[in-house]
Amino acid sequence: MRKTIVTVLIIITAGLRLIEAQNQPYAPGEKISYQIRYGIVGSGQATLEIKEAFYQGKPVWHAAVTGQTTGLADALYKVRDVYESYIDPENDLPLFTIRNIQEGRYRKYNEVGFDHETRKDSTLIFSDLTGNHRGPKGLLDIVSCFYWFRKYYLAAGKELVPGETYTMMTWFADELYPIILRYRGKETIRIRGSRIECYRFHPVTEVGRVFKTEEDMAMWFTADENFLPVKVRFDIFVGSFHVDMTNYEGLRAPLRYMDQ
Repeated sequence: MRKTIVTVLIIITAGLRLIEAQNQPYAPGEKISYQIRYGIVGSGQATLEIKEAFYQGKPVWHAAVTGQTTGLADALYKVRDVYESYIDPENDLPLFTIRNIQEGRYRKYNEVGFDHETRKDSTLIFSDLTGNHRGPKGLLDIVSCFYWFRKYYLAAGKELVPGETYTMMTWFADELYPIILRYRGKETIRIRGSRIECYRFHPVTEVGRVFKTEEDMAMWFTADENFLPVKVRFDIFVGSFHVDMTNYEGLRAPLRYMDQ
């Protein structure tokens, strides 16, 4: 009887791990490179990478977004931006983040720690610039939220309904900052010269100094097992920014091109 119970528990545990693996669209080793284009002189490069690391002696996943200007744009207005997130792989929540901004003469460096365990009703936040704060349970940061979105919204098998919005609360620039993505449907786009089917989302933007409407920003995620962010477009008052994937490595599954 005892052996039977143990066997059943092993089978259940293995089944749960299999389900989790099937719903895990990314893993350490994934790296995506992008080209940034703006007008005639505007150009830059960006990377999105996740790898294994340690935080306070605990194994974590270290995700980083880096962006920099190139060419003439770099000579006119040098940008070197880095956003880092140390994510607990057991619950996909951030433990520690770094925001390191260098844009022209502007500099900003901010470290933030997250405590998701002490309180059952909230997240404790520790910023080196503004001190202690409290946020809602399950609080994300600006980097981890997009990995979270890929896993818990896109890879979870939930039906995506055009027009519906999906909200994640993040801590960004020492404030609570909701990320709201409105789904607009599937769309075929060209990436690296090949056609690929994608889900198109519009982050709801604040109308004002930068954006004219709530949908002046668009993002495309591949409609395959990776749900890879492959394209971003910003339409602002002074023009449009285009961010297109140029290379990738370490994907969980082969990217599904429609031409193949």
